[in-house]
Amino acid sequence: MMHDGSRDLIGYGTQPPSITWPGGARLAVNLVINYEEGAEYAFEHGDGRSDLGLLDIAQARLPQNVRDLAAESLFEYGSRVGIWRLIRLCEAYRVPATLFAAALALERNPAVAEAVARNGWDVVAHGWRWIAHTDLDEATEREHIARAYESIQRLTGHAPEGWYCRYAPSANTRRLVVEHGGFSYDSDAYNDELPYWVRVGERAHLVVPYSLTTNDAKLVGGPLITGRAFGDLLIDTADELLGEHRTRMMSVGLHARIAGHPGRLVGLRRFLDHIQGHPDIWLCRRRDLALYWRTHVPPPAS
Repeated sequence: MMHDGSRDLIGYGTQPPSITWPGGARLAVNLVINYEEGAEYAFEHGDGRSDLGLLDIAQARLPQNVRDLAAESLFEYGSRVGIWRLIRLCEAYRVPATLFAAALALERNPAVAEAVARNGWDVVAHGWRWIAHTDLDEATEREHIARAYESIQRLTGHAPEGWYCRYAPSANTRRLVVEHGGFSYDSDAYNDELPYWVRVGERAHLVVPYSLTTNDAKLVGGPLITGRAFGDLLIDTADELLGEHRTRMMSVGLHARIAGHPGRLVGLRRFLDHIQGHPDIWLCRRRDLALYWRTHVPPPAS
């Protein structure tokens, strides 16, 4: 069987880069708060359907062409209540965080952008809207990338350095992100526990992989999963990575409408209590992680 060579199934293999994180730490932990509420598929945007993505309902309750006011209110919880609970938690623990922000969501709740700026967090562009880029033609996708960049820069005072799609990029996304010129990395991959370089045309481009494993998306859409169980998963992941005695990174994916509920926050608190102050753990923003990698592991010469 012939392969086109577009997939790298080897990665670093048995020879990962021989570096440590700042202070000699072996594990970089990045808390990622996904902020999407108000930018999802909705009748108000002319999409002809209500979004059911990552909600506390196991399946659609209404026909697709009927406006689902219940689903809309579940999204509203994230922007009205959940995001502020997550912000307060990070402020209380003095933990740096990264916001994966759909730009339209920030436009509709600028107080969140103000909180991000106040705390010195960084923002990764999570699309102009929280919609599938695989549904966009190339011209529209190019427009959305540019619009997200401009909007986030205007709202927060800082341009987003990273890019991340809703779940999956299109075949054009990475090329368009590189062509835009304002982004230094993307996180549209789930294939490693370290950043890595790829070639996009004639340019070297950094990928900082994300995770759907250490992600609160597991807390919705199925049987009751407690915040404590999620906390156990995070603690076990960190302990196992530290026990391997290799340099690794760990992304913790959170959503305002999921982890922002009080009963789910318990596990996150337990995790932060477990890792805070650990000498082998670097709690960082995603831009710090990308910058450190770029400085210490430059792209290959060819």
